[in-house]
Amino acid sequence: MEIAKRVGLSEGAVRKRIKAMVDSGVISKFTVQLRFTKGAKAVTLLSVNPRFPTSAVSDSVKKIQGVEVVYEITGQYDIAAIISTLNVAEVNRSIEKIRSVKGVSNTNTMIILRQP
Repeated sequence: MEIAKRVGLSEGAVRKRIKAMVDSGVISKFTVQLRFTKGAKAVTLLSVNPRFPTSAVSDSVKKIQGVEVVYEITGQYDIAAIISTLNVAEVNRSIEKIRSVKGVSNTNTMIILRQP
């Protein structure tokens, strides 16, 4: 195990410490984040109709295919969604699904050109 080699511990000790962090809630989930080299990414800002709870809209948006992460934010918009797909056409499909979520009143999308 690479982590054990890097920190100078046995693999068992590393596993035990990771399990303890998971059990205590310090680590809430594991994920793989690929380097942005292919595909398409976008940031979509959403306004939520005040008659709808922002948290309910966020929960619906994060279930949409292509939505990588959702943030509830302050300012002109209520939610920021990061979309990551294989191509711009799929980004567009994700945005169309976001626009159909009950409570979403407006969107503003920016396609990410590159990540230095």
